[in-house]
Amino acid sequence: MRPPKPLTVADTVLAPVPLDKAFRLINHGPVVLVSSAHGAARNVMAAAWAMPLDFSPPKVAVVVDARSYTRELIEASGEFAFNIPCRNQIEAVLKAGTATGRDGDKFALTGFAAFAGKRVGAPLIEGCVGWLECKVIPEPHNEKRHDLFIAEVLAAQADDRVFRDGRWTMTDDGLRTLHYLSGGTFFATGDTLTIPSE
Repeated sequence: MRPPKPLTVADTVLAPVPLDKAFRLINHGPVVLVSSAHGAARNVMAAAWAMPLDFSPPKVAVVVDARSYTRELIEASGEFAFNIPCRNQIEAVLKAGTATGRDGDKFALTGFAAFAGKRVGAPLIEGCVGWLECKVIPEPHNEKRHDLFIAEVLAAQADDRVFRDGRWTMTDDGLRTLHYLSGGTFFATGDTLTIPSE
């Protein structure tokens, strides 16, 4: 099957996008659950603004609001974990993104069960399809001015049913990753398309 012919400007209807909504054009990567802990305290929050930064050593970036409880725990511990949730967890993910840990235990609220990581004290969340354990690389200016945290990935694991040999397979609908749009609307990763290399 040949790929469809690319669209031209004449084929599209160009409409302006308000600049305060422009981020939504590119921000539909997978939602991550950012878990953190310090002492006996722990928390989890949903984040749509997360991304990889480098390969070796692997690094990631995430925006964590200065007012959040997760931010407080990250700053105290210097570490966090990315948990990559799936479609089966959509309701709990929304709860994690709309409630605050300052009002009570978000693990109890969401029903998330936790297990210990290999390299960091932040809890990992059962039922996800991937886990990245991260140590903050201090960048005080970025953290204070932009709420942006950069971290080195110290350990990574994935569910072999959907991530094998360094690639996503996404063969189980319930285990597809989630992508947040806005207003409680998500989509799940869709069909896999493979183009033969020449």
